[in-house]
Amino acid sequence: MHHARGDRPAFPPSAQVDVVSLATSQPSEHGGTATRWTLDDIAATILNQASHEAISRSTVWRILDEADLKPHKSVYWLNSHDPDFDEKAREICQLYVDAPQLYQQGRLVICSDEKTGMQILERKYPTRPVEPGKPERREHEYIRHGARALIGSFAVPTGEVVWDLGLTRTSDDFAAHMAKVAERFAEMERFDWILDNLNTHWSLPVCQLVAELSDVPFIPEQLKTGKERRVFLTDPSHRHVFHFTPKHGSWLNQVELWFGVLARRFLARGNFCSAEDFESRFREFLDDYNLNWAHPYRWTYTGQPLVRDTPFSKTRRQQQRGRACFSPRPKTYERFLYPPRPYTRTAA
Repeated sequence: MHHARGDRPAFPPSAQVDVVSLATSQPSEHGGTATRWTLDDIAATILNQASHEAISRSTVWRILDEADLKPHKSVYWLNSHDPDFDEKAREICQLYVDAPQLYQQGRLVICSDEKTGMQILERKYPTRPVEPGKPERREHEYIRHGARALIGSFAVPTGEVVWDLGLTRTSDDFAAHMAKVAERFAEMERFDWILDNLNTHWSLPVCQLVAELSDVPFIPEQLKTGKERRVFLTDPSHRHVFHFTPKHGSWLNQVELWFGVLARRFLARGNFCSAEDFESRFREFLDDYNLNWAHPYRWTYTGQPLVRDTPFSKTRRQQQRGRACFSPRPKTYERFLYPPRPYTRTAA
């Protein structure tokens, strides 16, 4: 056995490979009863099955850290089995890229979706403010004053949000919201709607509204099935054209990014004494956002299939490690090629 500095044993590459191999497999494949690996489990399995010398948990951690593996963590993942995923994603991403230019030509790309189940919560006891060394502390008990559903539309080239807040999100509610958006941007000659596959987005009332706004005949007998309605709504000759995201691909809708902003900046720490207070403050938040904070998003996904097996040399940790001896900031040429998104303020 070779020894490194400080008489610490340097395990051969085969032992390191065994650690990585175990961490990327399931414990049940090696006789384990747990559902996830721990450092002690990996060390014991290597000692009992691989016939290596005893390996400490700190060594196991060091090997996994160098390989950027975290077997103790898990996140949810939703696969899209849509056979036309690449084609649909490429079409939507191309609309995002062309949105600023299309906007100058009188064509608006807009993303719409619903955010349901927004609970109106009032903390039962006062919240203690932040103190030196202590974060803000909120009481976990609350008083519930009902819930609201939000229908929001995000204008891709400008970042403006048009919204409707109510108790339901039926097909009639969505049709009324579409009419409100069309009235808000009445100067636009064409609308490209990015939507998911919820049935309220291709209902008969929506088809009737699109026919009225696009000045085309509305024939209910030809729109009895969902397939017929979707073909009608995606007709490129209409003034209002729908572009549906792939199945299980609603993350391609940019309004989901704005919903995250809403959750972090307004809903997460909200303390509302009544439904009226919630609606009033919600209206103030949206008015302030559209006036001072609305901006287009920098869309980085190109529509190509996502790469899952990223080599270690390309991970963020390895990139940061390569320049950590100088500064954690990006290098000059990186800041030049990938400048930060500028903040634009709308004049009052």
